[in-house]
Amino acid sequence: MLLPKEVVSYLARQIVSQLSPLTLEATDPVGAKESIGNLIADELAAEDKLNEEVREILGQYSEYMRRQGVSYQEMFRKIKNTLISQRKVVRAAGRDTGDNMKLSRDKITDISHKLMEMARKSRHFRVKKQPNDVRLEIVRIFTEFLMTEEKVDRAARTKIKTQKRDIQEGTDEYNILHRRYYAEEMMKLGVTLS
Repeated sequence: MLLPKEVVSYLARQIVSQLSPLTLEATDPVGAKESIGNLIADELAAEDKLNEEVREILGQYSEYMRRQGVSYQEMFRKIKNTLISQRKVVRAAGRDTGDNMKLSRDKITDISHKLMEMARKSRHFRVKKQPNDVRLEIVRIFTEFLMTEEKVDRAARTKIKTQKRDIQEGTDEYNILHRRYYAEEMMKLGVTLS
């Protein structure tokens, strides 16, 4: 998933705390945070499931692709794009769509619409303002948080670059250090990653 579950929980808490009680009142704050967190996690997991399905499809044709000299990455991209258009899935990865943040603007907008739909139907919420105004506030909170998260990621990468020896991105050592430094930076925001 693009964002760890602890980060999704933190984001859900931020949405509830920043919108309550004037914009979107949470009649059951704990249930509201859980509902929001679950919806965001499900939306982010949708693309992961799609990626896994594409890997399974390509696994069936690996011998054929090897014999024909077809690039795995190229076929992965083509099949994924086909499935995305058929199923009308909104791309989650922002960097895949040219956005600087981890999540695409389209995905943030899609999630905000789904959150508003959930808020209108749920007993955990009472909408106090125009639904589109509330939705735009959700987009703002999401965007501000993702910009902060991008700074955290950059800070973790900078710490790795300042090591005495060169550590190549993608190696196990790099990934371990990145997780550690990322967790330290998130801790400064009050997010504890396991």
